[in-house]
Amino acid sequence: MFVRNVKLHLKANSASEFARTLESDVLPVLRKQNGFKDELALVGSNGSDAVSITMWDRKESAEAYARDTYPAVLKSLAKVIEGTPTVDTYEVSNSTYHKIAARN
Repeated sequence: MFVRNVKLHLKANSASEFARTLESDVLPVLRKQNGFKDELALVGSNGSDAVSITMWDRKESAEAYARDTYPAVLKSLAKVIEGTPTVDTYEVSNSTYHKIAARN
C-alpha cells in the first residue's frame, strides 16, 4: 500500500468548509480513481493546519492520480486553502486497520 501525505494551510475560519468540500467535492473524485483505498483528513487544533492522507493500492495508482486528477482537486480546495500544499509519499510498512504487517 502507498500513501500520499498532503499538508495544507487553511484560510482563517475555514476548517468546517474544508471538511464539507472534502466530503462533497473531493471524496467523490477520489472514489472513482483506480487503486484508491482510503482518505484520512486531519485538522489541527489551531484550525489553520490540515493534513490529507490518501491510501492507494500501489505507487503507480497514486502517481496517476497526482498527474491526472490532483490539479483539479486543488482547484476545488482553492476557496479554503492558502499557499501551495506540500506532498510527501510513503510506502506503508504497518497498518492495523488495513491489516498490513511489517515485511520480514
